[in-house]
Amino acid sequence: MEKINKLKKIFEREKIDGYIIPKNDEFFGEYTPDYNDRLNYISGFTGSYGFALVLKSKNYLFVDGRYTLQANSQCGKFFKIITIPNKMPSDILKEKKLSIGFDPNLFTDKSILIFFGKNKIKFKPIFQNLIDEIWKRKIIKNKNKFYLLPNDAAVEKYQSKVNKIAKYLKKKRSDFLFITASENNAWLLNIRGKDTKYTPVPHSYVLIEKNGNIKFFCDLKKVSSSLSRSFRHIKFLDVKDCAKTLLRIENKKFIIDKDSCSFFFKTLIDKKNKILNLHDPIYFFKAIKRKQEIENMKKAHIYDGVALTKYLFWLKKNFYKKNITEITASKKLFRLRKKNKKFKFLSFPTISGTGPNGAIIHYKATQKTDRKLKKGDIYLVDSGGQYEFGTTDVTRTISLKNSNKRIKDIFTRVLKGHIAVSNFKLKKNTSGSEIDTKARKYLKQIGLNYAHGTGHGVGYFLNVHEGPHAISKKNKVKLQGGMIVSNEPGYYEKNKFGVRIENLIYVKENKKKMNFENLTMVPIDKDLIIPEKLNKNEKKWINNYHKTVFKNLKTSMNKVEALELKKACSAI
Repeated sequence: MEKINKLKKIFEREKIDGYIIPKNDEFFGEYTPDYNDRLNYISGFTGSYGFALVLKSKNYLFVDGRYTLQANSQCGKFFKIITIPNKMPSDILKEKKLSIGFDPNLFTDKSILIFFGKNKIKFKPIFQNLIDEIWKRKIIKNKNKFYLLPNDAAVEKYQSKVNKIAKYLKKKRSDFLFITASENNAWLLNIRGKDTKYTPVPHSYVLIEKNGNIKFFCDLKKVSSSLSRSFRHIKFLDVKDCAKTLLRIENKKFIIDKDSCSFFFKTLIDKKNKILNLHDPIYFFKAIKRKQEIENMKKAHIYDGVALTKYLFWLKKNFYKKNITEITASKKLFRLRKKNKKFKFLSFPTISGTGPNGAIIHYKATQKTDRKLKKGDIYLVDSGGQYEFGTTDVTRTISLKNSNKRIKDIFTRVLKGHIAVSNFKLKKNTSGSEIDTKARKYLKQIGLNYAHGTGHGVGYFLNVHEGPHAISKKNKVKLQGGMIVSNEPGYYEKNKFGVRIENLIYVKENKKKMNFENLTMVPIDKDLIIPEKLNKNEKKWINNYHKTVFKNLKTSMNKVEALELKKACSAI
C-alpha cells in the first residue's frame, strides 16, 4: 500500500485525478523484462496482460478471463479486479469529469480509445513515468548481440521481404512504413535477438521507405560489425535518434502499426504528415508460413514431442513413489528439452498445475503455491520451446490415478471439442469465429464453458502468440494456407481442477482444398477418456492421431519408453 500512497502523492503536483499503469514497456512485446514490469511493482500482479487504474480514492486492476482468479489472489487486497471485456474502464468512469495521467510511450491511441471510449475524461500525457519516480532500481540490460537466422531456417531472403513491403507501399501510395513491433522487424530482416526471456526478438524500430531504404533504430551495442556488413542498404541508428529522425520528415504519407505505435510516436508523425488508415502488412505476411517453414516447424514439434512424452511417462510412473511437486516437475521437463541441441529456451513460462492450481488458466507455481502431485488428482502442463527453426506450444492434462467420473466426462467433452476443431471443414472464407463455437458445443450441452479463446496464431521461432488470425468469438480474419493456430479448448473449476488439451495445427492447402493438420506430436491421456462417449469419427481421429505420434516418436525412445509409447498410442 505504501507504493500506491507514494504514487498518489504525485497526483497533486501533476494536477491529475488518476494514473494508468500498463503491463508493457515501450516495445509493446508480450513479455516485459522484470526491470520494466511497472504493473508488477505497483500491484504484485505477475500475469502477462493487464493494466491498473489508480484513482485518488480507489484502485482498479483490469485483466482478461485468463487471469481473473490469479489477480484476485495476488492483488485483491488493494485492487478491485475487473474482467475485460465484460466490463471496461469506460463503464467505471462513466459521467465522471477526471484528468487521468499516462505515459505516452506505453500506450497506443487505439488502446486508450478501446478501454476508455469517448467520455468526459481528460487524458494528460506525462513524459516522466511516475512509477519510475518512486521505483528506484538498478537496470541491468542484457548485452546479447543480435544475430542472423541460419540459412536453413531463413527460408525467404530478407531482400525478397523488403521488396514485398516496398511494392505494398507503392500500391497503397504510402511513402513510409514505421514498424514498431520488434517481432515484425525480426521477420523482415531474418534477424533474432535475446531482448526478452521467451521471444527471440531484437528490440527495435524500423523506418522503411517505398524505395526499400531502411533505418533500423536499436541499441547499437547489440549490432556487431559482421551483422551490419550483412545489410548493405540498412542504416543502423541509436534508438534515441528515432524521434529526431521522424521529426525531420514532412508532408509524407505513413503507415503505422496501430497496435504497437505509441501515442508519443503517432503524435510526432501526425504533426507534419498524413497517417493512412491501414495496418502494418507484416502481420499478414508473417502469418502465412512457407512450405519449408512448415516442414521445419514439424521437425521442431517432433523434437519437442520426444521431450514432453518422455516427461509424461516419467511422471505417471513416479508421482506416487517420489516427492514430485509442480516446480520440480517443470524443472525435469526443462532438463529433458535441453537435451536437444536445437532447443534454445522456453517459449513462455511453463504452466505446471495440479488439483485446484490447474483451474488457474495462466498459473505459475511459486514456493508459496507449489503443490505435490497426489494420487486421485489430475495434472495440467502447458509448455513450449523455442528451437532455431520453430516455436512450440502444447498442453496435456493427465490422470494421476484419478477415477472421478465427472472429470472424465468433462475431459471427454473437451476432447470432442478439440476433435471438432481439427476436423472442421475449411472453406475459402472460414474465420476463427465460426470454428470457436464448435469447440465449446459439447461443454455447453451440460452448461459449461471456458473464459479464453480456442486458439491463437503462432510464430516461426518468434512470438508464441501471433496475430492477426485466431480461433475466438470475435476474430473474423480469413484462414489461409500456411497459417498456424493453436487448438486448445478447456474447462476450469475454481479451487478444484483444470482441463485443457492443446495441439498446434496448420492450414494445409491442396489443390485449392484446405484442411487442418496437426503439428504437435504427444499422446493424449486415454486414462481420462470415456470411449463410449466418442462417436465413430472421433474414435477414428484419436486412433489416427496416435498412430502418427507413434510413427514420429518411436525411434527416439529407449526400450521401456517404446513399450509405453505403444500402449499410450494403442487404438481405443
